[in-house]
Amino acid sequence: MRITEIGAGTIGVSWTVLLAAAGHDVVVTDPRPDLAEVVDAGVRRFGSADLLERVACEPDLDRAVAGADVVQEQGPERLEVKQDIWATAAAHAPAGALLLSSTSGILPTDVAARLDDDAAARLLVAHPFNPPHVLPLVELVAGRRTARDNVARAAEFLRSVGKDPVEIHKEVYGFVGNRLQSALFREAVSLVRDGVVSPAELDRVVTGALGPRWATGGPFLSFHLGGGDGGLRHLLEHLGPGMARRWADLGAPTLDPDTVEAISTATEDAYGPSREALTTARDRAETSVLAARSEMEES
Repeated sequence: MRITEIGAGTIGVSWTVLLAAAGHDVVVTDPRPDLAEVVDAGVRRFGSADLLERVACEPDLDRAVAGADVVQEQGPERLEVKQDIWATAAAHAPAGALLLSSTSGILPTDVAARLDDDAAARLLVAHPFNPPHVLPLVELVAGRRTARDNVARAAEFLRSVGKDPVEIHKEVYGFVGNRLQSALFREAVSLVRDGVVSPAELDRVVTGALGPRWATGGPFLSFHLGGGDGGLRHLLEHLGPGMARRWADLGAPTLDPDTVEAISTATEDAYGPSREALTTARDRAETSVLAARSEMEES
């Protein structure tokens, strides 16, 4: 299968590594002048040099999508830019190509607004989580003109490369994962800003309690099990009033310049300026967590 990746940023290169490792031919397109160097370095960093045998670079979008079975877009998170990209990509890709956008929050109906019905029927969101070559989940979001069989095609394709596609049943900005992440981060910013906890201490609270719990059960199952024999119903009946009081007391910070400066400086002081070693350690840790979870599910 031939797959075209539009965009050679972190997400695009990560997808490239995953797809090449699954045995597919991948064409990466991006107008940046250092495209070949960026892709070469990224593939070597996230995967291995032998994967480059299945990866080609083509800066011209028209030529890059020709012959593609699947086109995945990781362009800038601006609606007008994505609409421009897809107007060109859909016009030059084969008539049956599956069209997937990795947007983290823009609605697929809006992305496809300038496409004809045939192309719009094949376009949907396939939103991964960073880094896609490690984390399995992909949110599938259909637009108003997306055909149901193309949602099924996308899910089948993603499962074939080791991903776990979850269909989101209603278009909503930010989809599900990013809305949950934004809610938690909003309270995290509020707690740090108000001096309740430092960034590093807050991270320890998450990685030592919420992270392991949610990695194995998620919020609903975790609370269901936490309710004992009565399950979630018992927990909400007895602890719900306290939870509701906390909802009312949650912070609502604004990301004004002073707040951005304060939380960014505190985070940089805690973790240092270098991200490469931290990123490598994160990928190894997440891979280990997922492997351990898979082993337990299979036993």
